[in-house]
Amino acid sequence: MNLNFEEEIKKNNRKRIIKECLIWLIEIIAVIVAAYLIINVCFRRTSTIGSAMEPTLYNGEEVILNTKAYMIFSPGREDVVAFFDKEDADSDGEEPLLTFRRVIGLPGEKVQIKEGKVLINGKELKEKYTYLPMDAAGIAEQEIMLGEDEYFVLCDSRVDTNDSRNAAFGNIKSSQIVGRVSFKYKPFSRVTGPDSKAYETEKPKEK
Repeated sequence: MNLNFEEEIKKNNRKRIIKECLIWLIEIIAVIVAAYLIINVCFRRTSTIGSAMEPTLYNGEEVILNTKAYMIFSPGREDVVAFFDKEDADSDGEEPLLTFRRVIGLPGEKVQIKEGKVLINGKELKEKYTYLPMDAAGIAEQEIMLGEDEYFVLCDSRVDTNDSRNAAFGNIKSSQIVGRVSFKYKPFSRVTGPDSKAYETEKPKEK
């Protein structure tokens, strides 16, 4: 009788161990699948083009975009965003070029550049980061009223006017935005913005 009882206990223990192992295995698989989906669905790896965002981002630097960053919330002021340079794909279906700029003016705001300073609704914008002096105001010399789905963007290299100061470039629409530039890939670091020391350092040497 005791032997049968002990055998039953061992049998139940084996079942419990097998059950726990199966649960662990399922959890591990679930984590791997979730990580795969997050990396491949929520994020996108790409490379920057041009010098417009120096010294924050240099030409050819690999970055990671959070493509789901604006599913609930809208782009914030001073976010670095990646967007298509035009709303529609080419006639052959090829994806438009990705461009990178910093959001300065938000939908519904009035933006003006006066004496090298950005004015939002008539008040000087106290920017979070340090940029080189902005000599050219372009079309923003006159106050620009942004539409309900428009953003005014600037280069971090403020001497480069290939941004919303340029009539040919203009404001960008929310439908053009692909995501927020969250990280640099190599070396891995968070994308923030330049400070005064950034202009004292040399451009990274190409490997």
